[in-house]
Amino acid sequence: MKVHFIAVGGSAMHNLAIALHKKGFKVTGSDDVLFEPSVSRLARYGILPAEQGWFPERVTPDLDAVVLGMHARIDNPELLKAQELGLKIYSYPEYIYEQSKDKLRVVVGGSHGKTTITSMILHVLQAAGKDFDYLVGAQLEGFDTMVKLSDAPIIVIEGDEYLASPIDRRPKFHLYKANIAVLSGIAWDHINVFPTFDSYTEQFKIFLETITVAGTLFYSETDSVLKDVVLKDSSEINKLGYGLPPYHIADGITYIDYEGKSYPLNVFGQHNLLNIEAARNVCSMFDITTDEFYHYISSFKGAARRLELLGSNKHVNIYKDFAHSPSKLQATIQAVKTQFPDRKLLACIELHTFSSLNADFLNEYANTMDGADTAVVFIDQKTFEQKKMQPYAADKVKEAFKRDDLIFFDKPESLRTLLDEFEAVDSSILLMSSGNFGGLNLNELTAHILKKYFK
Repeated sequence: MKVHFIAVGGSAMHNLAIALHKKGFKVTGSDDVLFEPSVSRLARYGILPAEQGWFPERVTPDLDAVVLGMHARIDNPELLKAQELGLKIYSYPEYIYEQSKDKLRVVVGGSHGKTTITSMILHVLQAAGKDFDYLVGAQLEGFDTMVKLSDAPIIVIEGDEYLASPIDRRPKFHLYKANIAVLSGIAWDHINVFPTFDSYTEQFKIFLETITVAGTLFYSETDSVLKDVVLKDSSEINKLGYGLPPYHIADGITYIDYEGKSYPLNVFGQHNLLNIEAARNVCSMFDITTDEFYHYISSFKGAARRLELLGSNKHVNIYKDFAHSPSKLQATIQAVKTQFPDRKLLACIELHTFSSLNADFLNEYANTMDGADTAVVFIDQKTFEQKKMQPYAADKVKEAFKRDDLIFFDKPESLRTLLDEFEAVDSSILLMSSGNFGGLNLNELTAHILKKYFK
């Protein structure tokens, strides 16, 4: 099989390219901008494009498939050539389905927790010695790539609700046709595509209709919007709700309590406990008992950038997290404050996505940072320029968050100074972003804070 990738440097795209290469396919690709880690990973397998740019001559009639990444535009010269030749053009979710249509497909969706739930399922299935394929949105410890395609009978897929490709405006998770599905919750996001809450919620209603007949849906009963959508659905599927397991916190460690045993966790927060229960329900479909599941999940350290511990000592913990939407922001702050209630919490969020920077959407963040002792919002002034959006002042941010003492910065140097001068004694520091804080090196900053106060 010969497959060509247009915009091969994307996170999912380059991992899918590697997975197909390892499966024995002849893989080529192009991109006008390539960054790490895709450059090193593609080079490692000998499929890194020799030069950056678009080259229509690479699109030839003998190709079995062309996979189109979201980064490409509809007037991309390679795409136009493929259309001219009448080649089969797939989005990457379409191609994942094409490669897994004879497998049992587990699809994990929801506005939050998708990556973590998927990662938990993969961790436990691997520990239990199961044979499976996967697609997940983060690099995981113990897994070489973020995509695996083989002859395994099962595939576990993180089901994103964003659009499939520039020429396919369907949400990705509509294309997988789940046999077993998870929905973690519904909280408005991607307003550049779904301008109203109703239009966003509609995508989850459609997702339920894509689940195979007699398939199974596990959903969080703690989310009232999701619960309402599920209960009104008439699809011929099994619908099973889940909630929080019994648990307790002692000395900064969360334990799940089950049948007289307590299982210590490396992760914490009610949102992660719900994620664990979603994963446990899925794993039960593969003959993994509850006791076995809790035993295996005890060694799960989390997905990259999901409440990831950057550094700590007996006085301070410093975390980074991918949180950027209002619901994720509030849940992450609550998790850290609940885990370490006697410590002051400095929470900083970088608003980076189109949705979070939209002036009309900003009010959705009202009261989401109330749980932090010190609340900081950072927007890199260059982000406004790159996205061609109108900047707004600190007063508008404070008004939207409903917090007069909120600290606002638009330059990374000012943010670094604040963190450098913060009295990090008996405290937790939480840094949240889907961006990179204007290029700040968080590992160096963490080392500096730990060294400065606790030599």
